[in-house]
Amino acid sequence: MYQREFEQKIRGDLPKAVLLFGDNEYMLNHYIDIYKDRLDAKEDMLSLYHDEYSFEQSKNYLAQSSLFGGINLLHLRVVKKIPKKDLDILVELANKNQDNYLLIIHEGEARDVKGMQSSFTDKKGGVWVRLFEPNPRESIAILSQKAQSIGLEIDHYALNHLILLLNNNLALCSKELEKLAILGIKIESKDIDRLVYSTAPLAIEQLLIDLFAKKPIAQTISKLLELGEDEYSILRSTQFFVNQIFLFHAYIRLNGQPDSKEILGYKLPKQIEEQKATLALRVKTASLLKIYEHLLRSELRIKKAGADKEGLLYGTLIKIQDLL
Repeated sequence: MYQREFEQKIRGDLPKAVLLFGDNEYMLNHYIDIYKDRLDAKEDMLSLYHDEYSFEQSKNYLAQSSLFGGINLLHLRVVKKIPKKDLDILVELANKNQDNYLLIIHEGEARDVKGMQSSFTDKKGGVWVRLFEPNPRESIAILSQKAQSIGLEIDHYALNHLILLLNNNLALCSKELEKLAILGIKIESKDIDRLVYSTAPLAIEQLLIDLFAKKPIAQTISKLLELGEDEYSILRSTQFFVNQIFLFHAYIRLNGQPDSKEILGYKLPKQIEEQKATLALRVKTASLLKIYEHLLRSELRIKKAGADKEGLLYGTLIKIQDLL
């Protein structure tokens, strides 16, 4: 089931058992909030995250009646596949009692969540919902509703500017709307420029990760240039990133395991450290040396260029993907 169908479904009775997954973190959390608010279950719900998940605890929670005659809302957020026999029991328990509800957010591999979908069929009393990253038009619609709900007056152009500035991150945009509402004034694009901090540095990091993962990068480059980043800053960031990948590559070859504290002089979050280590392991030493030489030549060409710096930047980054 896709988001539009689910939206129509929850206008009536809330489904008893739901599996949510996909790329829209904001809407995943939004649906959890809808359940909590409509069921008035904020105090009684049980939330288990990742390694906290226990089948016995989950089963026992749904198997017993609420102590005060309220709602039993079980909220699980996992990255690993839950065994089908466990899911079938939890979905059955959710449907067995009118006060029971089961919500699962799966944040792991697509192949794992696919194996869980069969437990959430209409016949078994469940639904599964896949959420995609919203396009700008969908984001504007979502944020317009948010602004209306908190009494913030903001026009279409300012919302579009906010989305561009924060790289279509709905969670960040929503938080910024809440902050802007405190001012008690109509928000325009100039207020966004004055009061909201751009996520361009994060977008550059994502661009370079996508570059080394050989993913499409043209759209991200266009966004960065629209945000005011120039060709030189993107090129410098690329050189810095390549240097980090080389350091990770060399350290892992010598020591076997990455240690960002030893490599960079400061500790990276574990997820980012593992991500850079994975990228470093994919590239050969000879390829890195060719990329270094290519960047040096490209820097000279861009500095000497006239109006076609943007085209040269695109060419530089696309060539790097060829060298990887």
